[in-house]
Amino acid sequence: MYDTIRAALFGVAVGDALGVPVEFNSREEIAKKPVTDMIGYGTYNLPPGTFSDDSSLAFCLAEGLTHDFNLKLIGMYFVNWYRHNFWTPRGHVFDIGIATQEAIGRLSRGVQPDLAGGMDVRSNGNGSLMRILPLIFYIKDFPVEERYKYTKLVSSLTHAHARSVIACFYYLEFACLLLEGKDKFAIYKELQQTVPAFLNSMEMNPAEIKLFDRILNENIQDLAENKIHSSGYVLHTLEASIWCLLSTDNYKEATLKAVNLGEDTDTTGAVTGGLAGLLYGMEGIPSAWLEQMARKEDIEDLARRVNGKLNG
Repeated sequence: MYDTIRAALFGVAVGDALGVPVEFNSREEIAKKPVTDMIGYGTYNLPPGTFSDDSSLAFCLAEGLTHDFNLKLIGMYFVNWYRHNFWTPRGHVFDIGIATQEAIGRLSRGVQPDLAGGMDVRSNGNGSLMRILPLIFYIKDFPVEERYKYTKLVSSLTHAHARSVIACFYYLEFACLLLEGKDKFAIYKELQQTVPAFLNSMEMNPAEIKLFDRILNENIQDLAENKIHSSGYVLHTLEASIWCLLSTDNYKEATLKAVNLGEDTDTTGAVTGGLAGLLYGMEGIPSAWLEQMARKEDIEDLARRVNGKLNG
């Protein structure tokens, strides 16, 4: 399981770092000079291998899993990242979403952790989806009701609206089946049955479930690129990541396809990269990219500590 945890953490961070230099660039701009390798500088003028808030907050979550599950502790790690540069790649925070920033402010003031996240329909950026993957190693053997409960709690630290929670739940259900070694297309088809059935059993608002139609009722991999959006909206990021995963055959192709969609490149790269890391393993992530990663040894150590706590 140690190698699998490493693959997830590095999968997120490498995909994230691929996108950091071109974040906010349009698809049309990037098409003039597509990203084909790990590059640096660009948007934030930072060296190659620099991950963003996506990975930092995923690592904060993973750090929380090295202890007994404690939502307040995970929330404090988020505060520590923003206020004191904990788990930053190069000693400073250079990117944060508005909803996440507001939620961290509430956490720092002592608001109950699962009430800190935005509950408004406008609070459906991808800020919880981008960091949720490490949770799978804690919940993977739980019944589906428990998996949902913990997913909702951890999403709600920053994003508490049902839409963000459903996106995180779907993503982790996909990850869970990847951990079982299932084929990605078989997983996609299976989730089209199991996810709506579970959400309906929870009496989820049908209008919210309907928004996920392209994933739950269509073959999203068959859509043309111009039908795939890559903004910071949680549903766009989830759709883009599943599209990239299903329409490519290896980690490199999947993450580069994600980044070259433009706009929220680091998060689309991170979310795609997390699942691709689980699917293709550490050996699937280009070694040259791994070697350039900021805090590589620290990430290795984090994976080791998570594994020690959960599987020791």
